[in-house]
Amino acid sequence: MGHHIQYNEILIFSMILFFIGVYGVLTRRNLIAILMSLEIMLNSININFVTINKYIYPEKSDGLFMVLFIITIAAAEVALAIAIFYQLYKFTKNIDIDNTKDLKF
Repeated sequence: MGHHIQYNEILIFSMILFFIGVYGVLTRRNLIAILMSLEIMLNSININFVTINKYIYPEKSDGLFMVLFIITIAAAEVALAIAIFYQLYKFTKNIDIDNTKDLKF
């Protein structure tokens, strides 16, 4: 007898994943680690959209379109953040958050 996963189990998994990302954003000092934590949070939101679309509104495809939109925005965000981190590293030779407060733009 196979165990069928219910949608509330998937949403609980997504919530745990989201709070792991929040913990990473609040406790990490490295900008790359913070960016990775933000991506974990965005992926947990994508899991929510897909789950709600599949189990609650299977006749609609709004959740899937939102997932594609979030993936596109996340890719642009990562490309921009890595370009900024590269420039920051060229100036400071470090990408820790503690060293970025002394920069003057």
